[in-house]
Amino acid sequence: MQNLKKLKGDASHRKFFRKKYNDFNSIVILAKKDKFKNLLVYDAISKILNKNKILAPKLYKENYKNNYIEVEDFGNETIFKVLQNRKNKKILYFKDIIKLLNQIQSIKDKKIRNFKNKYYRIPEYTNKILIKEANLFCDWYVKKNLSKNKRQNFNKNFKKIIKTLVSQLKMKNDIFVHRDFHISNLMLINNKIGVIDSQDALIGNKAYDLASLVDDVRLKTSKIIKKKIFNFYLNSQKKIDKKKIKNDFEILSILRNLKIIGIFTRLAIRDKKKNYLKLIPYTWDLISLRINQNEIFLDLKKITKR
Repeated sequence: MQNLKKLKGDASHRKFFRKKYNDFNSIVILAKKDKFKNLLVYDAISKILNKNKILAPKLYKENYKNNYIEVEDFGNETIFKVLQNRKNKKILYFKDIIKLLNQIQSIKDKKIRNFKNKYYRIPEYTNKILIKEANLFCDWYVKKNLSKNKRQNFNKNFKKIIKTLVSQLKMKNDIFVHRDFHISNLMLINNKIGVIDSQDALIGNKAYDLASLVDDVRLKTSKIIKKKIFNFYLNSQKKIDKKKIKNDFEILSILRNLKIIGIFTRLAIRDKKKNYLKLIPYTWDLISLRINQNEIFLDLKKITKR
């Protein structure tokens, strides 16, 4: 006998179902919207990860015509759930996550055949994309929270500041970037860590996934733990320019979290997913933490009043 049980969704337009067939489980991902990215690219990136000995859901069956794929079931044990248990020593898990991040960042493959037997090449995380993402803050959060008169001036200044910050990034775009490398997308499977939700992967800056992990809006961690995770990463690198990575880490953390505030506001307004709004105050805390560490953020600090 087989049956389908609907699972809790995420911030995307996808729907997830657990399929049980006798003693065998799988996950059915249904995506009518953005199905190229949510089905075809999702599997292509998972293939690249698996090829590099990183646990990602393997494809069992595809029915692209009917908007779904069936993939390996990694269970329910996210690292987020594990770390919410206070008995667990957070820092030990982060050591393993940094090892996994290093493994991901050593991936050289940039293209792979998808299940339609066509090559998918991972695009570059260009400055243009970074700027467009940060501007989601204006498109949604500012639009909702500032009057029309104030908005125009704010947006003009904000966009100018963001362009300047992006131009101050020092490191190359030559690293596999998961782009949502946070503990809700990391699964514990038989004491190993697997990766899900990889369809947005790009070739970009080494500091981006590190910023996603350290300054994760979903889990509150102390400044001490944040510093320890950052230092784990630095100590795991043979050759790294500490000034450059610190510079890029701080810029990308702020840009990412401004984008997140925009996305969470959009989810509430457009998609009626209001549960993400409760994460915005902590997202602001993370921006404030980084904004006060470097004088390159002075202009941004002034206009956001952080």
